[in-house]
Amino acid sequence: MTSLETLTSPHPARLTARDFLLLADSGAFAPYARTELIEGEIFVVNAQHRRHARVRGQLKRLFEDALAERNDGLGVLDECSVAFDDASIPQPDIILTVEPDGEGPIPIASVRLIVEVADTTLTQDLGRKQRLYARHAIPEYWVADLTGSRVVRMWAPDGERYAQCDEWAFGVLIESATIGGLGLETMA
Repeated sequence: MTSLETLTSPHPARLTARDFLLLADSGAFAPYARTELIEGEIFVVNAQHRRHARVRGQLKRLFEDALAERNDGLGVLDECSVAFDDASIPQPDIILTVEPDGEGPIPIASVRLIVEVADTTLTQDLGRKQRLYARHAIPEYWVADLTGSRVVRMWAPDGERYAQCDEWAFGVLIESATIGGLGLETMA
């Protein structure tokens, strides 16, 4: 559409990643706790309650401990933006990446595993975000479902879904399906 065309009805304008980062850097989102760009739309992320923050922190420490035993360059970050494409910059709860250092968002090609902690966001995490992560070939995706006391583990991205999926109760050893030798005992 050119600027000279006449619109016959309102339509949404989608932001680009560049627009989003410029707005974020300018402080436009300062009044909000956290924001993400998903498929051109800005989402304000819910404030984190204590249980969500506690579980996210525990999972991060468990991953850090498990990765300390390895010498393959994997690092764990939490609540960091990942540059997916020109329309999406999500901010997952936990990211395992081979590029934990550097400036700006994490490059998508470096991501090996993403974890979302879901209390009020389960529908979004198992719906729109799962489709986004699969479409962008994130090798493995976990959702820690606080209400269901389970971890949903997905791998083998295939289009907008994961071809493989299983569930693990909190309190058991969960091994990564795609990162050999990586496992962690989840909290009960």
